[in-house]
Amino acid sequence: MDISRLYGELEAIFNKMVEFRRDLHQYPELSFKEKRTPMRIADYLRDLGLEVRTGVGGRGVVGLLQGGKEGKTVGLRADFDALPIQDEKEISYKSLVPGVMHACGHDGHTATLLGVATVLANHREELEGNVVFIHQFAEEIVPGGAKAMIEDGCLDGVDMIFGNHLQSMLPSGEVYYREGPIQAALDKFDIKVIGKGGHGGVPHETIDPIVTASQLVVNLQQIVSRRVNPVKAAVLSIGSFNSGDSFNIIPNTVEISGTVRSFDLEVRSMIEEKMEQIALATCQANDATCEFNYERGYDPVWNHPKETQYIRKVAEEVVGEERVKETPPVMPGEDFAYYLQNVPGTFFHTGSMPSDSDRVYPHHHARFDFDEKAMLVAAKVFVSAIVRLHKSNLVGNSHNYRGV
Repeated sequence: MDISRLYGELEAIFNKMVEFRRDLHQYPELSFKEKRTPMRIADYLRDLGLEVRTGVGGRGVVGLLQGGKEGKTVGLRADFDALPIQDEKEISYKSLVPGVMHACGHDGHTATLLGVATVLANHREELEGNVVFIHQFAEEIVPGGAKAMIEDGCLDGVDMIFGNHLQSMLPSGEVYYREGPIQAALDKFDIKVIGKGGHGGVPHETIDPIVTASQLVVNLQQIVSRRVNPVKAAVLSIGSFNSGDSFNIIPNTVEISGTVRSFDLEVRSMIEEKMEQIALATCQANDATCEFNYERGYDPVWNHPKETQYIRKVAEEVVGEERVKETPPVMPGEDFAYYLQNVPGTFFHTGSMPSDSDRVYPHHHARFDFDEKAMLVAAKVFVSAIVRLHKSNLVGNSHNYRGV
């Protein structure tokens, strides 16, 4: 297939991609509550003549495009859930659902994949191998939709998988790759410090949970600074500290919650162990007690080297070598990790920073938006990766997940 011709076809349907993206942006749906979105995706894929499964793992959609020639089966994944955030942008396609918006680019991921499906479906007889379009629900909330979709067979027969995330804080049109760990494990913890409340004027008659919890916050910060090898990255952040609501009353309890991010599985386990030890010891030293709960979220996203270098080369052909860069690991989590634990592949980032500086906001912000032309860049990378695969020496199932 003539790759330049395929790029031209993508450019010809770009407005259609934008239209679909903006429709999803106006009608966002929260994780595990998606109904309209998967229905629209399934209808679109059926109209292209793909074999479509709905309700995969719960609310997922999988479309199979069978090529006319023998070859590998490649999975492409996009997520489609939104976030519980009020859209504060003043744009024509602003969210029409109160308190819900696409603040992470998932609407763009979905439109990108549908554009890829449109172009490749027009050339299915020339296509070597098959493409599985995996449209995933509930990426934003643990346990996420990836595991459930995998258990329901979305990766059956898939030799390798590729995924992409639009990044609003990176220059539009640039592509970022990384071998090994690219996104961190995402864990959550809750600690309840239990003391004995009383009058603020007679603190000696109480067991003050605020003082104990304050000590605990400081003590927990020493885990990363003094227990984690400095060459290995980790984050332990307290996100909430809730106690009483009166100036002269010492409360009975304090509740602390936060997150831990890591790339190394041994570091992850050590942090969890030390957190519990420090919580128990700090409370015991102050005659208080505590309830400790640690919830493991998504595993680290670990990109397979050979597939990562393949995407790097493909991206260089799409945007030029100078616009393809290696990214350092980043701390946000992603349940794309589970696909990569089952089949080889890679997860790359595409810069999508708006050209107007007044529109540049980070992910999960109430004014988040992105340069829609970045969808075209990501789509070209996907299409090129599929079409050029038969000429590469890429071999599936060649690497095992290590979580390092």
